[in-house]
Amino acid sequence: MSDTGDELFPLFLKLGGRAVLLVGGGPVAIAKARLLADAGAEVVVVTPELSDDLRALAAARGWPVRQRTFVADDAVGAWLVISAAPPEVNRAVAAVAEARNLFVVAVDDPASASAYGAGVVRRAGVTVAISTSGQAPALAGLLREGLEALLPDELASWVDEAARQRTRWRAEKTPMAQRRPRLLAALNKLYRRRGAAEAPVVDVVVTRGRVTLIGAGPGDPDLLTLRGARLLGEADLVLYDALSSEAMRALAPQARWFYVGKRACRQSIGQDTLNRILIKEATRGRHVVRLKAGDPFVFGRGGEEALALARAGIACEVVPGVSSAVAAAGLAGIPVTHRGVSSAFTVVSGHHETVYRPVLEATPSAGVTIVVLMGLRHRAHIAQLLLARGWRDTTPAAVVRGAATPTAARWLGTVADLASGTDAGGDDDLRQPGVLVIGDAVAVAREIEQARADAAGDGASLPQEGQVSR
Repeated sequence: MSDTGDELFPLFLKLGGRAVLLVGGGPVAIAKARLLADAGAEVVVVTPELSDDLRALAAARGWPVRQRTFVADDAVGAWLVISAAPPEVNRAVAAVAEARNLFVVAVDDPASASAYGAGVVRRAGVTVAISTSGQAPALAGLLREGLEALLPDELASWVDEAARQRTRWRAEKTPMAQRRPRLLAALNKLYRRRGAAEAPVVDVVVTRGRVTLIGAGPGDPDLLTLRGARLLGEADLVLYDALSSEAMRALAPQARWFYVGKRACRQSIGQDTLNRILIKEATRGRHVVRLKAGDPFVFGRGGEEALALARAGIACEVVPGVSSAVAAAGLAGIPVTHRGVSSAFTVVSGHHETVYRPVLEATPSAGVTIVVLMGLRHRAHIAQLLLARGWRDTTPAAVVRGAATPTAARWLGTVADLASGTDAGGDDDLRQPGVLVIGDAVAVAREIEQARADAAGDGASLPQEGQVSR
């Protein structure tokens, strides 16, 4: 087969009662077999090794099983061939299928395929299929999950109404160009019958909704602002990130929640794609909340989203949140400024050296507290950089993890500890958020605790330097 580079021709097949050849007997083959069973296909299974699940399904469906290697005559009578076998078998199957004018789906083997599987969403009689021409099946799966989350809950009633309208159009010989606007008007009537409280379908097409960028704070719902909580409760769709507390779902139970999180330099959805989703959903008339950890405009890329929305003419409101830049330290008992010790603090992203190096090199070694967000992975290198710039190796330092969560932990030590990699603040579970705090103000946290213990008179034992406290 030759790859001409032409676009795929999308097609849905009616396989009920038709013969399909399935080559392979492993986990992928059983997954394909279940889909074929749902489609009512008459499957012939050819495989030297047969899994128990596939054997049971074939027996239940009365499918013949040829437990041996594939031969050319296996394709006789088939309408479609699916090969979930090793590459050399897929190539043999593809050659036979090509000679017999049969399409073959070679699973995870685009070079041997003349047809490709798809990420499929089925709801209320509507089927949506996504293909990447066999090149990126994981992406097809991700897009499928996104589409499934965005499809309206009322889809079944839309399908029923569209079917009724189609019967009428045929009887009245309605021109094709007039059918879509008539369907839109008919769908709007569904909402008018249900009352004005529900948004008409026409809003999805001709009016624009709005987007609210809400700072979720450091993770505890109690630290969300009152305005943020109120507007979250008005949302139709919530796009939330990895650090937004799941407990906040209770504030918007009627909204559809969709995870778009980014953690530890990995991301599920690119920023440009996320911007397009915000614009698209607002254009459909929805109130979309972008729920961000901390504050939207503090290393949250909220400015990029607000700019994209402004260019698209979409109304956007920003609700500030309690930034982890100060909240993490504060919850751990560390002031970022303290009279006579630190009169300023610098906040920097620790993702990339090209970002943090110029800032840290320009920061004086006294009178300033450094707060590094998203920098646990590079904490040793950051400490080494500060030592090279003349910072004392005894400068107090802290690692604060999960500050507003039940698993919160704090490590206190020195810059030298961080630089040597001997700090106890970092089991490297980078799924848990963490903040570095460096400067003489960090030592005030221990003074506060000692003063409390002295006032209580209970002789409490405080964690020693270099220990993790929870």
